[in-house]
Amino acid sequence: MKRKLRVLFASSEAVPFIKTGGLGDVAGSLPKALNATGEAEVRVILPKYKDIPEEYKDQMSHVCDFYMMLGWRHVYCGIETLEYQGVQYYFVDNEYYFKRDGAYGYFDDGERIAFFAKAVCEFIQYVDFKPDIMHCNDWHTALSTVFLREFYQNMEDYKNIRTLFTVHNLKFQGQMSDAVLGDILGLAGNEAAANQLRSDRVSINFMKGALCYSDLLSTVSETYAREIQTPFFGENMDGIYRRRKDALYGIMNGLDQEQYDPETNENLPAHFSANDMSGKAECKAALQRELGLEVNDQIPLFTMCGRLTQQKGLDLVEHVLDEFLQLPVQFAVVGTGDKKYEDMFRNFETRYPGKVCAYIKFDEKLAHRLYAGGDFFLMPSLFEPCGLSQMMAMRYGNLPIVRETGGLRDSVQPFNKYTGEGTGFSFSNYNAHEMLFVMKDALGVYYDNKEALNQLRYQAMTRDFSWNVAAGKYMNIYRRLHPEIESPVAVETAPAKKAAAKKSTTKKTKKKTAEKKGKK
Repeated sequence: MKRKLRVLFASSEAVPFIKTGGLGDVAGSLPKALNATGEAEVRVILPKYKDIPEEYKDQMSHVCDFYMMLGWRHVYCGIETLEYQGVQYYFVDNEYYFKRDGAYGYFDDGERIAFFAKAVCEFIQYVDFKPDIMHCNDWHTALSTVFLREFYQNMEDYKNIRTLFTVHNLKFQGQMSDAVLGDILGLAGNEAAANQLRSDRVSINFMKGALCYSDLLSTVSETYAREIQTPFFGENMDGIYRRRKDALYGIMNGLDQEQYDPETNENLPAHFSANDMSGKAECKAALQRELGLEVNDQIPLFTMCGRLTQQKGLDLVEHVLDEFLQLPVQFAVVGTGDKKYEDMFRNFETRYPGKVCAYIKFDEKLAHRLYAGGDFFLMPSLFEPCGLSQMMAMRYGNLPIVRETGGLRDSVQPFNKYTGEGTGFSFSNYNAHEMLFVMKDALGVYYDNKEALNQLRYQAMTRDFSWNVAAGKYMNIYRRLHPEIESPVAVETAPAKKAAAKKSTTKKTKKKTAEKKGKK
């Protein structure tokens, strides 16, 4: 049959409704990009949290309501809907579970999340949208894949649903006491389910259930998909990933390139582009003034922005920053996190006035100005499933210096001084002086090779991180899940595209030749 694939995208958060991390960005951008391919109809489902802005709640319309079993509980579930930027969103309504401040962090999160995961399955009976694929994300929707198989698989509306489970943050897996298995999930008497959910004798793991039950798995970069098959990165799930490696994909997240566009961003004091970098110098001078640094366009400005945690490689920074600051450089950090690292950067600021700025708050508008005004962006993470900051920095010509792990390795091409290729700088081992060596290498390019510096900036700014790239790769996975459903859009093969491009180039060449002859 030839039609669009119907995909139900389940997530606990989505921009612009609610966001606590990168998952919200993905759920707010990827479905729109998938729909734009013309090959899929993607709809999103998430909880109706109290914190969703009233402007969106006012636009919601009631679809249906019903009661469902959650363990021994007979609980109410309402479904609201609205359309936003061409995507249909469904909101699961239950005030007892979701009319609270924030999205997570409550003693009964296990029950709240299980309710949402089961509602994702249950509501399909009551709406006219019958998905071919259920795309679940992180531990908050992991149980949907389990419930689908154990409670719904034999019902008519569910027989042909296939599942994809995407891991965005492997650190959080939804580990609960074994009592949850019967009291909330209603699976205590199901030995097969219990064995695939238990992480040990006294606890169960929601994410483990999805890793075992889902038809296919993915994570947010190709390198991270390989890394999580090892004990260091695998968070005790590496054995499952190794066993299911043929079902595992790595697809790097995209970036909203309109939001991070130095030609149009309203947060910047001046605009610039890859072809006209003149405004970047004005952005740098304005940032230096704003942060209390010496205003000097000849001094390179190294920047950091985001969560101040050990994962971000700040132990490496602590070891060598004193040595690095003896050189003609400036350093600015914007963000919040562990008190240890906040105090560390405040200490550096006190000791190096005019040379170091520690802005220990998170300010979204300032972050844009930091990306635009900085020369180099330091991101030496211990691990990084995907990472977005390095992509944002590149969009503004702020060259990243990263450790080769996860999405950092996949998104940043290291500078090759012989060919001029690259979009930044990188180092391999989690070693402070290896990082320092690469920082000094970047410093050398800044002072001694302006031509290479400008070329690197151009290459970084023109790198395509749009969601269109990721959407095409997800469509390939969807097609694997339902090969019998043909796309209504003609999908060109690589040779066909190459031939078309060659034909187009030939036409342009002939046209130019004819124009030249005409002029003669």
